Amino acid sequence: MIAMSLAQIAQVTGGRVVNADPTIEVTAPAVIDSREVQPGGLFVAFVGERADGHDFAAAAMANGAAAVMGSRETTAPTVVVDDVQIALGAVARDVLERRRAGGSALRVLAVTGSQGKTSTKDLLAHVLAGKAPTVATAGSFNNEIGLPLTVLRTGPDTEFLLLEMGARGRGHIRDLCAIATPDVSVVLNVGRAHLGEFGSQEAIAAAKGELVEALGVDGVAVLNADDAMVHAMAQRTQGRVVTFGQGGTADLRYTDVHLDDLGRPSLTLSTGEQSVRVAMGLVGAHHAVNAAAAAAAALAVGLDLASIGDALAQVRGLSKWRMELTEPRPGLRLINDSYNANPDSMAAALQTLAEMGRRTGARTIAVLGEMRELGEASWTEHQAVGELTRTLGIDTVVVVGEAAEGIASMCDSPRRAPDVDAAVAVVREDVGSAAAIVLVKASRGAALDRVAAALTEGFASGANRPGDGTERREGQA
Repeated sequence: MIAMSLAQIAQVTGGRVVNADPTIEVTAPAVIDSREVQPGGLFVAFVGERADGHDFAAAAMANGAAAVMGSRETTAPTVVVDDVQIALGAVARDVLERRRAGGSALRVLAVTGSQGKTSTKDLLAHVLAGKAPTVATAGSFNNEIGLPLTVLRTGPDTEFLLLEMGARGRGHIRDLCAIATPDVSVVLNVGRAHLGEFGSQEAIAAAKGELVEALGVDGVAVLNADDAMVHAMAQRTQGRVVTFGQGGTADLRYTDVHLDDLGRPSLTLSTGEQSVRVAMGLVGAHHAVNAAAAAAAALAVGLDLASIGDALAQVRGLSKWRMELTEPRPGLRLINDSYNANPDSMAAALQTLAEMGRRTGARTIAVLGEMRELGEASWTEHQAVGELTRTLGIDTVVVVGEAAEGIASMCDSPRRAPDVDAAVAVVREDVGSAAAIVLVKASRGAALDRVAAALTEGFASGANRPGDGTERREGQA
């Protein structure tokens, strides 16, 4: 973090300093968890539904915090503000503005989309970090709290600040851009995630397009040429437009996508007369478009295609529970994609599972749970997933929980499981000792990561062997 005195923090937030010398400086990042404090950091105390951050002020100071920022006094040096969330954003905006005013080389890149934004952000972060010091959003920490905390991790040498931006409605991305105005805005797609909150894809497009509207005349909008709603956003920005896609008119094209036996895509990236072949280490054909988006953004900030291709080929893992491939026992492959789900990402994961099964001859098992935030379209969208499993020829579909019943209603002989324990038992029974590929996917709230954890633990310990009498133990959430 760029150093700020408590007096400066109070000035930009309209707060007041209590129990402290105003000249005390914060020199390390801001955090909202007292266990994550770094020496010289700022502990930001929020009042939540289950805990009051102010109660952890002493613990934060014991861990090395320079001060606390909260909505009431504590026994620690504190900047007291009216609204902690607004104040956090104000501090982040001030830090970024001071960096930019100093003529630094810092450039801000922002990524949004209905699906794939975290994976694309992770890929782009790896590419940029090979070129210059980079700070990127951790996981999916992409809201009005996570974004300013990411900004406050920037240091004097940071050249790339990469931010993931999410939205739950109109104006959300605009508000995030008011904290950190992007130099490069990447829009991946307009899908059906969060239809229950937005009401229509048109409303989603209106919200996602706020990211390109925030660009200045020197900015760059990186848009998916294959998504009509995204491509249309070119009319909403005063910045330069760079497109990516499979079509011949895209500025950055990706072609010749093929999967290997582990579901890992290889593809050719081309721009102008240049091209490079990339063999990715990630599971899922959908990572081809994510890689193309990352490459287009990297080109926009001056990297060359050859080094971009090399960097993309080196990536072996992304944020957790996103198409994570493990082998709990010989012949059994487990794909943990339980972090989130929407109709488009569910289809992509199932298509990868089917292709892996086709190439290897292994049995395919899909453990599927609820897709949340789909509103009135929920039942229809869940039915479409069930129908897709039939079309793809998935051998066994395990539907977890009543909220996902729409999937089961369209499957051939679905296996219904009321909870995690039942799902684990069904999979163990179905797999036995055969060669198989198991996909676990649902929205985060369904907690199917516990299915993946329990299967991993059970198979690794040999608990799946018939007649061994080993008791199942559920993995940690």
